[in-house]
Amino acid sequence: MAITMTSAAQQHVRKHLEHRAKGVGVRLGVRTTGCSGLSYVLEFVDDALAGDEVFEFDEVKLVIDPKSLLYLDGTELDYVKEGLNEGFEFRNPNVKDECGCGESFHV
Repeated sequence: MAITMTSAAQQHVRKHLEHRAKGVGVRLGVRTTGCSGLSYVLEFVDDALAGDEVFEFDEVKLVIDPKSLLYLDGTELDYVKEGLNEGFEFRNPNVKDECGCGESFHV
């Protein structure tokens, strides 16, 4: 199982970790919510927990719990700036459909 992270996403996370002055990376997961069933959860992580899968990209760690990994295998995490909008983008090959607002998905 594998997850990838673009250089733009790595740079964005690294900048915020430096500003935060602690932490090793971000935790990417999924939770049950929304009109399509699942949504992404992204938060800073100071230490990985037992059982977590850790992917390291140029000193930035992406930590994923085992349950979420089933839904995220093959996902690419990117950070995109388009005009006045910017944010993380998840390119997940497992997604079968998304809700109209784009906040949730199902596999």
